[in-house]
Amino acid sequence: MNLAEGVQLVAFGLLAVMAIGAALGVVLLENIVYSAFLLGGVFISIAGMYILLNAGFVAAAQVLIYVGAVNVLILFAIMLVNKREELKPLPRAWIRKGATGLVCVGLFALLSTMVLTTPWSLSTGAIAGDASTVIIGLHFFSDFLLPFELASVLLLIALVGAIILARREYLPDEMPSEPVPPALMLPERPRELVSASKKTSQS
Repeated sequence: MNLAEGVQLVAFGLLAVMAIGAALGVVLLENIVYSAFLLGGVFISIAGMYILLNAGFVAAAQVLIYVGAVNVLILFAIMLVNKREELKPLPRAWIRKGATGLVCVGLFALLSTMVLTTPWSLSTGAIAGDASTVIIGLHFFSDFLLPFELASVLLLIALVGAIILARREYLPDEMPSEPVPPALMLPERPRELVSASKKTSQS
């Protein structure tokens, strides 16, 4: 084993420990904000493993899409939905925990079997290296064109749906009599109150 292989082995070990530790923190921590931050750590460690596999473009896409978009979106959703509600004990919760444990054990056994039975032989073909971006682009617009376009349409539908749900053009004439707790109030720009008669005349 030369120096380069030793550095790769140590880096892989550190990234694996980081990914496993962060994943356990995502599952076991009670604070959902900490879990979301640790999920970003999982994504970053996976991006580091892609770099070790000479897949620089996939690693950059992992950081930009999952860490920079998905994880940030999860954090914004958690912080904006500031709902403080105490967890109520569920009846027969041990059944759910047992079913979850069985599913986790089954997935672990399936993945372990896959790892042990897969021939992890080194590929004798040429490494793509810097040409991996060109190869991925060719596959995207030839073999995987339909799934790529369907994913784009699905993301567009989700974006339009989020905009429609977030828009509130009209406010009711009667405001709620009960005071709203300050923790549940979000600052927003002032809007004019539109009565029902005016709304029907405009339509």
